[in-house]
Amino acid sequence: MLVLLQFLYRLSFGLAFAMAITSPKQVTSGFFRNHLYVLLGLNVLAAAVAWTDEAGRFTAWIPTTAAIVSYVGAVLWLYEMHHVGRPAIGVVGLLGLLGAWQETLLPTSTTFSEQLLFRLDPVAGGLTLGMTIGAMLLGHWYLNAPGMKLEPLKQLVLGMAAAIAFRAVVSGVGLAFTVASDSGALETGVFQAMLALRWLAGIVGSLVVAGMTWQTLKIPNTQSATGILYVGVITTFLGELTAQLLSQRTPFPL
Repeated sequence: MLVLLQFLYRLSFGLAFAMAITSPKQVTSGFFRNHLYVLLGLNVLAAAVAWTDEAGRFTAWIPTTAAIVSYVGAVLWLYEMHHVGRPAIGVVGLLGLLGAWQETLLPTSTTFSEQLLFRLDPVAGGLTLGMTIGAMLLGHWYLNAPGMKLEPLKQLVLGMAAAIAFRAVVSGVGLAFTVASDSGALETGVFQAMLALRWLAGIVGSLVVAGMTWQTLKIPNTQSATGILYVGVITTFLGELTAQLLSQRTPFPL
């Protein structure tokens, strides 16, 4: 349950961030309205997980509030009130990050650098997920509004590449700390195979997808770029879920 809840929080934070930095002057309001419903669905599922946990381990008010704000935000964008609709997206993103931090299992004794690593891990993972799926959804939206300029999509693709690079640094530091701790988790073949999958798909493969998408937008061909971004969604989802599963067996996030 914790892995699912973390994934939902991180995805909600990242997607809200990608939407919040997208210019409403260059992208039609339907994009924001429709994908606030996506955020609504993510947070309703997170709220259901939190409310139904018999042990009462999770904070239910965070996803519940985020779901309500997502619905209100969608109504605001329906009437093209972007001056208040955009801050609503920001609130959803902040609640997603707060939820991810709230459900992060911190060790009892850590140094400042280790504490910082645990705080940066949800940020890096969320941005990687959110910027990628945000770019894919925006690329798909060009089918509905083909007259839109390409700058917003290019911005998200660059953001996607930057987020993956940031993720590589955070994950690399976590891996270095894990090796230094000599926990023994890296010794099994299954763990090593999953770690290779995490890096080859979630980091290297996703960066390759970002580069291919950028080159495709130079043609320009938004439909082909969107198809490539679909692959990016798969690689980032696979990488982040694998990382969360691996992190359950290591003293530091991977």
